[in-house]
Amino acid sequence: MQSINPFSGEVIKIYPEYAFEEVTTIINKVDIAFQQWKQTSFEHRADLMRNLRIRLLEKKDELAGMMVSEMGKVYREALGEIQKCALVCSFYADNAEAFLKNEVIRTEASESYISFQPIGTVLSIMPWNFPFWQVFRFLAPALMAGNTGVLKHASNVSGCALAIEQLVLKAGFPENVFRTLLISSATVKAVIENRLIKAVTLTGSTPAGKAVASAAGFVLKKSVLELGGSDPYIIMEDADIKTAANLCVTSRLLNAGQSCIGAKRFIIADKVYDPFEAEFIRIMQSSTYGDPLNPNTTIGPMARRDLRDELHQQVEKSREMGATILLGGFIPEGEAALYPPTVLTNVTPGMPAYDEELFGPVAVLFRVNSEEEAVRIANDTVFGLGAGIFTTDIEKGKLLAEKGLEAGCVFVNDFVKSDPRLPFGGVKESGYGRELSTIGIREFVNIKTIVVK
Repeated sequence: MQSINPFSGEVIKIYPEYAFEEVTTIINKVDIAFQQWKQTSFEHRADLMRNLRIRLLEKKDELAGMMVSEMGKVYREALGEIQKCALVCSFYADNAEAFLKNEVIRTEASESYISFQPIGTVLSIMPWNFPFWQVFRFLAPALMAGNTGVLKHASNVSGCALAIEQLVLKAGFPENVFRTLLISSATVKAVIENRLIKAVTLTGSTPAGKAVASAAGFVLKKSVLELGGSDPYIIMEDADIKTAANLCVTSRLLNAGQSCIGAKRFIIADKVYDPFEAEFIRIMQSSTYGDPLNPNTTIGPMARRDLRDELHQQVEKSREMGATILLGGFIPEGEAALYPPTVLTNVTPGMPAYDEELFGPVAVLFRVNSEEEAVRIANDTVFGLGAGIFTTDIEKGKLLAEKGLEAGCVFVNDFVKSDPRLPFGGVKESGYGRELSTIGIREFVNIKTIVVK
């Protein structure tokens, strides 16, 4: 297992994979820690979670630099990611007790209520694209609920994974309440089958989600999956074009386009198509790709060269099948895993750019003649994570968001983003279950009915 700087190509560090006996020992220790941790008060857990927030902010520059080195995130975005992790720590420190308070239900019994109790050790399988945020949006609610956790992170961000384990420990959490497992994907099934693992959560690709769901289902363990997305953004004919184009480009290029909830498909009313396309391309062209440490860089490298090459193959195959490349669509010279902002049109079903997720800085533009056609194309995908609508008719936007679009998150006049206060997740092949908010913390608890005669 090795971390490679995707801009310089330098091998940062090689990490030996944990032997299976060591993995089993760690899981045993985490279970022992759970027996004590579940007895602690919300007040005590909240104090430690606030300590963790402080540790994150104290080390934000170092942690951001780690993300830049291991997966190429632009430095200012990496700083923002650490700050968001601190926010989710505060949110659950402040609210977990209220979210998990007993819920009284009136029945014929003398007393009846719902109690929310921790279930044990949860396996968290996380991707490289947001190496800290993806983990913390699980870690904060899981630990505040009284659970313990083990993390299987992407192998190319092992430094980040070990840093998270140390942050939790240094914040004062008991030893083994949260541990990192340096293991390959081949070992995951055996970990899920371990009787001390009570549930599993995964953020990643749809194929990975299917494999994990199958393994968890076979041993009857709860799973939550946040998978891929091909988020559509509908630009209505009454939209503010400059605002819409700016927000759409921002979403498409965030994290070098490597975001499940990044805007990917732009469905534009015929009346405003030409001005939107012109403004969209102007902003895309003004973006700068290169060194993620350079403050003028808009887009850093993709996380790995093989991922960049796969994206380019999707673009090339779509071009060969009849798509038009308006911007970009080439591999820059040099060792860095860079890919330029790219815009495609004339994309039709059967092309990779239509059917598959484009996990990089590639946008697809569609011209439509009606609201009905826009919704049809938006929903014509196996994915259903996020979606956006731009319109000055707020009521129409809300109606389309509620009744029209098949997605777990729909934003009107903004791009999709996760927020600790709001549930986050998708439908169709974008997964199931929810993270964050009240709903997220209740995914991994025993929702226990208590009746007293």
